[in-house]
Amino acid sequence: MSRLIAVVGPTAAGKSGRAVTMAHELGGEVVNADSMQVYIGMDIGTAKLTIEERQGVPHHVLDVWPVSKDATLAEYQRLALDAVDDIWSRGKVPILVGGSGMYVHAVVDRWDIPGTDPEIRKRLDDELAADGPAVLHERLARLDPLASTAILPTNGRRIVRALEVVEMRGSFSATLPRFEPNPDVQLIGLRPSRHVLDERIERRVELMWSSGLVDEVRALEGEGLRESRTASRALGYAQVLDLLAEKRTEDDAREETVRATRRFARRQESWFGRDPRIDWQPVGPPDA
Repeated sequence: MSRLIAVVGPTAAGKSGRAVTMAHELGGEVVNADSMQVYIGMDIGTAKLTIEERQGVPHHVLDVWPVSKDATLAEYQRLALDAVDDIWSRGKVPILVGGSGMYVHAVVDRWDIPGTDPEIRKRLDDELAADGPAVLHERLARLDPLASTAILPTNGRRIVRALEVVEMRGSFSATLPRFEPNPDVQLIGLRPSRHVLDERIERRVELMWSSGLVDEVRALEGEGLRESRTASRALGYAQVLDLLAEKRTEDDAREETVRATRRFARRQESWFGRDPRIDWQPVGPPDA
C-alpha cells in the first residue's frame, strides 16, 4: 500500500486550507471526506473551497451528486478509493480531508460496508416516522448494545441503518472502526481550543450569511433540497429551509446554525478523539 495522509478534526478547524498547503509541499492531491461537499451547489454552507482557494491543487469527490440524491457511504467509498488509487498511480500523495468520521474511516481502513435491503429499510423508515428514534434506539440496545452506545438516541437515520445491518448480518458493531495501526497511513488532527473553535464557528456562520447562504438555499430548494433526506439536514441548510418556510426568523436561523454547528463539532471531537493513531496539532485563532 502506498502512502495516504488524512487531515481530520472538527468543523471550522482549518482542515481544507491545511490540506492545500500540504499538497503543495508533498506533491499531493486532495480527496474530499466531507459528506455534504459531495453535493453540487452546496458551496457556501459547507465552506467548500473556491477554485481560487484550491490554488491549482486537484480536488476529488467534490460536486458529485445533485442535492435530490440520498448518497450512501458505500457509493462515497467507491469513488474515494478510486480517486486514491488513481493519485497513487500517477506518483502523487493522496490527502484525504474532512470531518465526516465514517467517510474518513471508510477510506483509511477500507471498510467492508454492508449493502442495503430496500424492504427492510422502508419498514424501518416507516417505524421511525411513526414511533420516533428513541423507540428504535431501545430496540438497537437490546439487539446490539455496543452499536447503541456509538449512536445518539436522536440520530434516526443512523439507528435505522444499524438496525438494517443487524437484520442482514446479525451485528452492526462489527462494522465499527477498529483503529488498527497502518504504517502507510498518517492521520493528522487539527484541534483548536474550545474557545478558539467556538469563535471560528461563529465567524464562519457570519461569513456564510454575508456571502449569500440564504440565496444559495433558495436556489437549491428548487432543485429538490427540501425533499432530500440527506442534504436537507446539513448544518445551515436545515435552518435556512425553516426560515424560507417561515418557521424561524432570520436571526433565529443564524443563531441556531451557530449552536447546531458547535454541538456537531463536539461530536466530531468525541468521534476522532477515540482514534489513538491521530497526531493532534494545535490551531490558533481565526486571524492567526
